[in-house]
Amino acid sequence: MKKARILLAEDDIQLGFVIKDSLEEAGFEVTHVLDGQAALDTFDKDGFDICLLDVMMPHKDGFTVAKKIRQQSDVIPILFITAKIMEEDKLKGFQTGADDYITKPFSMKELVMRIDVFLRRTKKLHSENQELYRIGKMQFSYTDLKFDTPLGVASLTQREADLLKFLCEHPNRVLKREEVLLNVWGKDDYFLGRSMDVFMAKLRKHFKVDPEVVLETIHGVGFRFNVNTISTGLVK
Repeated sequence: MKKARILLAEDDIQLGFVIKDSLEEAGFEVTHVLDGQAALDTFDKDGFDICLLDVMMPHKDGFTVAKKIRQQSDVIPILFITAKIMEEDKLKGFQTGADDYITKPFSMKELVMRIDVFLRRTKKLHSENQELYRIGKMQFSYTDLKFDTPLGVASLTQREADLLKFLCEHPNRVLKREEVLLNVWGKDDYFLGRSMDVFMAKLRKHFKVDPEVVLETIHGVGFRFNVNTISTGLVK
């Protein structure tokens, strides 16, 4: 079985060695670079299955690297490794295209579990079947991370697609904030909750083309995905 390839950008040599060694023991193939420019150069030359990016690095920070990678690929998962706990840093990370973050210090077991979650999701992209949702006048392909509207086709990140899929599976009912977080992010966390609001706002922009599709915020409770017609299916 082919090993999943990980690009690790971490300027702390000792920590980078520990992460690389632990991930290789867990069965991954890891390329470690020490700065943001090296991360971009390496990403351009080689194919990777997931990127682990430190936020604070020489030459280019993790936010800049994530943005550049996301311009080349909507699919590859990006996980920030950060010592920062400022809310604005977390939100900035998600806005630049990151799928998740893990805060130092962390356990290697937790990191491996997070990586496994993302790799399982991206395997769906290689499936022969497309998982499609028809939402009013729009069509959403979870497999291809595409959202087709009367104004054109938009590309979604994996996290946006996971969130939209969960909404499609639970239309026209109140979803508590913690319920969405646990099912889509795997945990209920204040910073993740704020980032979830960012993702909800992004999805609302796509829904504007169809006034019959409304993502409603129920203050103090959660959300309700109001839609008159929705269907799902697998297509070869």
